[in-house]
Amino acid sequence: MHCPDSLFRRVSRHAASLAACCAVAAVLGTLGAGSALAAYPDQPIRLVIGFPPGGGGDLYGRTLANELSRQIGQTVVVDNKPGAGGNIAAESVARAKPDGYTLLLAMSGNLGSAPAIRANLPYRVPEDFVLISQLVETPFGLLVSANSRFKTIQDYVAQARKGKTTYASTGTGGAAQITMEMVKQQANLDILHIPYKGSGPAVTDLIGGQVDSLFAPYTPLMGQVSAGKLRLLAISAAKRIPAMPDVPTLKESGIDVTMTQWYGLAAPAGTPKEVVDTLARHVKTALQQPDLLRVYRADGAQESTLSGDAFRKFVVGDIARYRRAVERGHLTAE
Repeated sequence: MHCPDSLFRRVSRHAASLAACCAVAAVLGTLGAGSALAAYPDQPIRLVIGFPPGGGGDLYGRTLANELSRQIGQTVVVDNKPGAGGNIAAESVARAKPDGYTLLLAMSGNLGSAPAIRANLPYRVPEDFVLISQLVETPFGLLVSANSRFKTIQDYVAQARKGKTTYASTGTGGAAQITMEMVKQQANLDILHIPYKGSGPAVTDLIGGQVDSLFAPYTPLMGQVSAGKLRLLAISAAKRIPAMPDVPTLKESGIDVTMTQWYGLAAPAGTPKEVVDTLARHVKTALQQPDLLRVYRADGAQESTLSGDAFRKFVVGDIARYRRAVERGHLTAE
């Protein structure tokens, strides 16, 4: 069939116009996306925290939220989602829209020890997250009652090698229990784990003599230490803490274990790089502010400068250390 030249020319012009419109739309779409990213954030940001209000992790998260709100001109709203050791909070962020408006106060529990001991986690670490920046680290501490017969870490180790010694933690399969498992393996200790649902009941029984010791992040317990109710035998930091120069590290006491309870900022995988860079820049500035540092350093915790790939590498290494201890100790989660 022969197509008239006039019809061919009209069809060609129409096709050319359509292609031009599509090209313009694509450019405008790209510019629109770029403008949206440039305007970030243009609405409140939600920071999900896996603790109830008032806990140590909640304090670190709220302090950061207040500082970020001041810097970026948008409210950072704290959304407490406690439960399952912080795993509920992590799952909710992993499944959130990756637009920078839902963030996670990540920690060594839900992004460190949990992946090492729980095979059925509803999220993957680090694959389901963008690890923006570490915020603060606090060592674990080995604590006893002020009336305990254990005056030093050496006293404790000597007795624990003979057996019939107990220690409490805030739950089976948590970061504290797995870290204490490392201590047991390094020092050849024979101690029985007594899990508690929270540090409050554990401290009550520790002071009352129902359990010999407690292994936990020590910063929330410094009030009891200062009040003379608890004695801190050793900490799991790499070096002594200036606020407590007389308390030795496990490593200098002959137990080569250096682990911390850490907190950081994470976003869902797929969050645009421009958004991640903006958040990382503001976090870096926040970690230089005196008011924030006073809160973080109050009881011996230390701010951290790890971000981006360095933070991701740290988390992957943390999981590996926890997993080795889990496998050697044949540990299982609750």
